[in-house]
Amino acid sequence: MNTSKTQQEPTLLPGDFAIWMFIFMELFVFFIAFITYSVVRALNVEMFNKFQQTLSTELGAANTLLLITSSYFVVRAIQAIKHDDVKRCIFWLYAALAGGAGFLILKTFEYYDKLSEGINLSTNLFYMFYLSLTIFHFLHVILGMIILLAIVIKAHRGAYSADNHLGIETGASYWHMVDLVWIILFPLVYIIR
Repeated sequence: MNTSKTQQEPTLLPGDFAIWMFIFMELFVFFIAFITYSVVRALNVEMFNKFQQTLSTELGAANTLLLITSSYFVVRAIQAIKHDDVKRCIFWLYAALAGGAGFLILKTFEYYDKLSEGINLSTNLFYMFYLSLTIFHFLHVILGMIILLAIVIKAHRGAYSADNHLGIETGASYWHMVDLVWIILFPLVYIIR
């Protein structure tokens, strides 16, 4: 059997095992939060339906599109590095970061709109959950962008190649988790009535 020391061995999950432990813990926390939201919502359907209508589904949908597109760009970055195309990998990572930045900008406008109306965590149960869940996710987007930026810096320094791209796959795995959480959070908080 011919094995090369420089080639990465295929694994069940892409990226480093430690990030997957972190991802599973984060998903568990979000799962508990989503279950709690659903139970409280079931006990307060009319109030949740009323205040849900004050949210901008257009901004939420735009943010969904931004994160899904950004995840696609991360996939393209991995494909590029697997073909030893570092420049294209960096290009796609910057594109993914732009998608994340777009998400943060739109959410900031949304938060500004709510806060300027005097809405905060103590306004009512719906807004407590809306703000808590989306701000928690917002912080995860920031962390994901920091991870992607660190990967870009390392890629500029020549740290990755077709034979050594574990770090990119690790960061991509986290970024996809951030996207997945939003794909669940958006319909749960903005749409389902």
